[in-house]
Amino acid sequence: QVQLVESGGGLVQAGGSLRLSCAASGSIFSINAMGWYRQPPGKQRELVAMITRSGRTNYADSVKGRFTISRDNTKNTVYLQMNSLKPEDTAVYYCNAHDWAYQVVGSWGQGTQVTVSS
Repeated sequence: QVQLVESGGGLVQAGGSLRLSCAASGSIFSINAMGWYRQPPGKQRELVAMITRSGRTNYADSVKGRFTISRDNTKNTVYLQMNSLKPEDTAVYYCNAHDWAYQVVGSWGQGTQVTVSS
């Protein structure tokens, strides 16, 4: 099992930036891809961005051009740089790890709250 701890959320005005971090521990050898998810108030959790061990990335259409996912394999950490934030980006942000079949292998953590004011 993989344990994950997210950090870096907060309150920011529209147009501002935040950088989220996620540190993984445990069965690191099983990890291929790392993903950032978010759950807006009253809505389901959705995938925001994903990065594979080789560095290949993909993004939800709603964040393309504004968010950048990156990872430091030496530190088992993944980052999400969020620029040009909008009120609709308000959500609890989670990260998780995926194996080579893209199955989730991590335990969902507490997440980190991101609130964007208009």
